[in-house]
Amino acid sequence: MLQDATIATIPPVPKITQRQLRNDSAKVLRAVQEGQSMTITRNGTPVAELRPLAARRFVSRVVLEEAAKTAPRIDARRFRNDVDAIVDPRVHE
Repeated sequence: MLQDATIATIPPVPKITQRQLRNDSAKVLRAVQEGQSMTITRNGTPVAELRPLAARRFVSRVVLEEAAKTAPRIDARRFRNDVDAIVDPRVHE
């Protein structure tokens, strides 16, 4: 299905220099706010990615309460045992 697909089919993320970010910060942030991601470079080396944050979704109290009423009940001890069986509960350094 995607046999002929190449990386060239994905639009590249624009790169801007640290100086461009400093000098044109309002313009850069407008572009990010509109959905554009960018790689920030310093002396030609990529050092950061600037990308839009995911929009926060508001869930009303009524919707949350209804979800809690209809959610399946869980046994906390059994749940903890299941998690401990998969994840080592000891803290590692």
